[in-house]
Amino acid sequence: MTGLYYEEFEVGDRIEHEKRRTISEADNQQFCDMTMNQQPLHLDSEFAADTEFGERVVNGLYTMSLAVGLTIPDTTDGTIVANLSYDDVEHPNPVFHGDTIRAETEVLDKRETSDGDRGIVTMRVEAFNQEDELVCSLERTALSLKRD
Repeated sequence: MTGLYYEEFEVGDRIEHEKRRTISEADNQQFCDMTMNQQPLHLDSEFAADTEFGERVVNGLYTMSLAVGLTIPDTTDGTIVANLSYDDVEHPNPVFHGDTIRAETEVLDKRETSDGDRGIVTMRVEAFNQEDELVCSLERTALSLKRD
């Protein structure tokens, strides 16, 4: 377990996550297949060539999921009860096959549950490509364990 307990989160803290992931064509294809998303912008190179992007764009939900996944070891690995919400999701720049994604987390808010047994933590997750362009941002709210 490497995640933080409720008491260890401090509003304003920023975490730069060390893990990165280069997205392959297979990653995008498998995610689209698993989620039954057959949007040609993600899968059809001829279709995508005629768009403003000029090539296939990685599924935005995969980018979002990867961004959250990259944060887990440093935030909620083994200390989470549940993810409560994902809000204010934005994709300001596209992601392409071969892009390498990294993530940063900022703790925005924390409060104890009404019974005082656990805590609710809201974090801003930001994902960047290898050019340090913001490709995804979101707020993630998690129900966190407190130390015994």
